[in-house]
Amino acid sequence: MMSAIDPVADVTGIGVWGVPLAVASGAVRIGTPFLFVSLGECLTEKSGRVNLGLEGTLVMGAMSAYAISYYSGSAWLGVLVAGLVGSVLGALHGWLCSLPRVNDVAIGIALISLGTGLAFFLGKPFIQPSATKLPAIDLGFWSSSPEVRSALQINALFVVGLLLAPAIAFLLARTRWGLVLRTVGESSDAARSMGYRVNTVRAIATTCGGFLAGVAGSFLSLFYPGSWNERLSSGQGLMAVALVIFAQWNPVRCLWAALLFGASSALGPALQSVGVSSGYQLFNAVPYVLTLGIMIATSSASRRLPGQPAELTVAR
Repeated sequence: MMSAIDPVADVTGIGVWGVPLAVASGAVRIGTPFLFVSLGECLTEKSGRVNLGLEGTLVMGAMSAYAISYYSGSAWLGVLVAGLVGSVLGALHGWLCSLPRVNDVAIGIALISLGTGLAFFLGKPFIQPSATKLPAIDLGFWSSSPEVRSALQINALFVVGLLLAPAIAFLLARTRWGLVLRTVGESSDAARSMGYRVNTVRAIATTCGGFLAGVAGSFLSLFYPGSWNERLSSGQGLMAVALVIFAQWNPVRCLWAALLFGASSALGPALQSVGVSSGYQLFNAVPYVLTLGIMIATSSASRRLPGQPAELTVAR
């Protein structure tokens, strides 16, 4: 299970001021994979489909990125391949869900097993070797403290995600393709009457969502924690569904929600670093409690959630 140990360990020498710094650092580092996978799920759900298989896609992306980086020496090539592998799994999900009498949720659960199983089987040779890592941007260059400099290192993928969130929001709100996607998500019958191929639109959205989930996995193996092992993911793919609901299917809000989840994951280790050792395990559980709380608060058989595509309320 992934934890926020690394950024906290870097700031233990600062004292109590290390807590907010570690939480902020954790928000970015741990929040980055949440950001990419939630943006992918947001695109998918905007088309009226839920992909629970992103957990398997994320793990497979992490393994693929690490393997390609190890063999090629290029971490960015690993990121690209991870995205392409995620696209293949997303396209598979889209195709299977277009078949008659096939349940989206069941297919997603099956793809979790497929993705994680393949990753564990194919990734065994890469548990020990060290692959080339993604470079960091040093935002703490102004400080003479090595702890501060370490905590303020961010990955370029976070910057990409920072730009991607408003770009996807613009795509959905201001482009013809975004209008088609939202129409399919609101009413498949209306979309068909307008001549749109519902299954094709959903397959494209699911494929794009899979690409972003694969990129999220590459961040885990090539930057933070920065290694490949079978316990690399701690459920980010599944938690992304709750995160998208919390963000009300808004890509920009997905950014803030991802940072919130990242900060909540860093809280426990940050408190432990300043001597709060009693019950710190409870703080480590904050993101999972937050996920559970969101799912309970948004469960209703009688009302539609703000921003929720209408097709998600239709049982398939």
